[in-house]
Amino acid sequence: MRCPFCLHDDSAVKDSRPTEDGGAIRRRRQCPACSARFTTFERIQLRELVVVKKSGKREAFDRDKLAKSIIIACRKRPVEDGRIDRLVSGIVRQLESAGETEVEVGTIGELIMEGLQALDPVAYIRFASVYRDFREASDFEDFVGSLSGEVVPLRRAE
Repeated sequence: MRCPFCLHDDSAVKDSRPTEDGGAIRRRRQCPACSARFTTFERIQLRELVVVKKSGKREAFDRDKLAKSIIIACRKRPVEDGRIDRLVSGIVRQLESAGETEVEVGTIGELIMEGLQALDPVAYIRFASVYRDFREASDFEDFVGSLSGEVVPLRRAE
């Protein structure tokens, strides 16, 4: 593994241990050239995934991009980082084990919505507002009302 500090081509593994969810190996490394220490994570990848956008454009699946969108939805919410990591790992496992190498962006969005609904209701609504492209307050009303089975009027902040 290349050192991120001095770009030396090799580093020594000082410690290896599984992560909490067992989905990755955490390795502490040290560069023999500059003595800097850094951490890497090794994950199992069943297959290379390609995301098919609405426009038809294809791009390589990016786990970090998936995690970032979930983290943004959960910002300032009482959701532990470990639960977010488990959600991301679960979605990636579902996508990889589906047997397809190409995944529609809508499929990923629906899996995120499903996971956030179980994780945190506010994060779920935040993500839905972007994913479903809410443009007016009535869009929020309709969505929140559909969650409880009734139309919920919006309250003004006082």
